[in-house]
Amino acid sequence: MLLQWATGGMFFCWFTTRRRVVGLGYGWLLRGTFAVIAVGSLVTGLRYDRVPVRDVASAVVAATCLTGLAISVIRRRADVRNRRADHDRRSERVAEMTGIVRQRSDATGTGPEFPPLVDLLPVVAGVVGLVAAAGDAASGSAEGSGRYVAVALARTLVGAAFIGAITDAMLLGHWYLVQPGLPRRLLNELVGALGWVWPAEVAVMLLPTGMLAVLAGNVDDGWNGTLGWFWVACALSTIVLVVVTNAALRERQYSAVMAATGLLYLALLTAFGTDLVARAVLAG
Repeated sequence: MLLQWATGGMFFCWFTTRRRVVGLGYGWLLRGTFAVIAVGSLVTGLRYDRVPVRDVASAVVAATCLTGLAISVIRRRADVRNRRADHDRRSERVAEMTGIVRQRSDATGTGPEFPPLVDLLPVVAGVVGLVAAAGDAASGSAEGSGRYVAVALARTLVGAAFIGAITDAMLLGHWYLVQPGLPRRLLNELVGALGWVWPAEVAVMLLPTGMLAVLAGNVDDGWNGTLGWFWVACALSTIVLVVVTNAALRERQYSAVMAATGLLYLALLTAFGTDLVARAVLAG
């Protein structure tokens, strides 16, 4: 699960930073955070259930996250091209209205910028580790057939995208406090991606043997079916919160972004419930 989190999070880090609009600090925050999570994956795997390919992949994810962080820090004087352009455009507008002239930011943008494709290196390593983890999970099952391997792989990869999208959306919402002039379309893109991933997340958890069997009582969740209905509540709550977040972002006031961020906090909790409760029940 930790490797899923780090892999999906870094994919959507690239998804946003490739626009070259959000400030460097956002990338630093995500790379540092997911490097720590990848280290947690490595330590947990070595401690409780060793899968060599997965564990090596976790180490590579952590290393490549830190490498990207180091490159970005070293090239920080170049800043971010489109952020500088947006800063200058806003400064010119203020100068026209008030007569206050601010120094153009592109005067400090020197040297090569951070290449966004570097953020895909931990994603590639993470996917390799997740494939190995899914294969290991399937081989340990009584249903260790090719179909079950495919289902396990789908649940693992879709879950990575699902958790990564909601986490990065919540963190990006907070970043608007640091960079108030950030275009709202960046957050709209992440929330939109989450809306597309949610049906896939629910669908893979329903594939046999899946949550329908839990709801029907064919799989014992240990709580007389309570966890099955709890999963339904989490799944439905997540998409409702995504829809409400989209509605909030259509409002023009800046406070709408903060309202959307609060909703994403709640959606993060229900999203983890959607993924982890199903995994726990079906793994048992």
